[in-house]
Amino acid sequence: MPDNDPPLLACKNIRVSVPGRLLVDGLNLDIDRGEIVAVLGPNGTGKSLTLATIAGLRRPDIGNVTLNSQDIFLSPRQRTAQQLALLPQVVDDIFPATVLDTALVGRHPHISHFKWESEDDFRITADALRAMGLEELSGRDVLTLSGGERRRLAIAQILAQTPDVYLLDEPTNHLDPQHQLDALQIFRRAADQGAGVVASLHDVNLAARFADRCLLLFGDGRWQIGQTDKILNESNLSALFATPMEAVGWRSHTLFVATSGHAAP
Repeated sequence: MPDNDPPLLACKNIRVSVPGRLLVDGLNLDIDRGEIVAVLGPNGTGKSLTLATIAGLRRPDIGNVTLNSQDIFLSPRQRTAQQLALLPQVVDDIFPATVLDTALVGRHPHISHFKWESEDDFRITADALRAMGLEELSGRDVLTLSGGERRRLAIAQILAQTPDVYLLDEPTNHLDPQHQLDALQIFRRAADQGAGVVASLHDVNLAARFADRCLLLFGDGRWQIGQTDKILNESNLSALFATPMEAVGWRSHTLFVATSGHAAP
């Protein structure tokens, strides 16, 4: 894409807090087409709240978020949902529904009121289920799925949404190693085809493998962002997770391993 293209998503001077605690202060973050940004940090540092704020589901204390150059808090929700998909950390199923019907929910932002799903909607949804290896389960009740199958269905649902921006809160939750790789490879392809992806992850090595940039959240207002191969190092990660992190060479890659003890403050 041309260098002067506006970002898909832009956060300007965002402050995120909860009562009695400042989590993120002054965050400036642009998400461009073709990139994956991994969000890393210990539990309780505000990763989920930051993603919810970026998605327009909660207002920041200060600052603003634009989606395709439009204020996300002023944009109609249907328009936002056509352009941005949020994968929450936990998805609850209250009522019985088939796998296909659940995945089809991803198409609803693109369907006019009082209209039914089109052949294209069914085709796009079937492609999403196939991508997540769920095509043979399309008639199953979601309440009968395992945790990993349900997580893959949640991913299929946002793939069916075909947004410009994917916000993923721990997308690899409940997934075995192969399905973790499969899911992140799908989002890598989506980015390569022009989407922007932001994903909170607990696995530093998955971030190192798939992310173009990494955003480190320390939970006390501080944050750092940079190119993955520059920002992921022993010093930064040991400070981030408050435990020693050692870089280990493996084939042509660098792996990060948490060792015992506590990092120096």
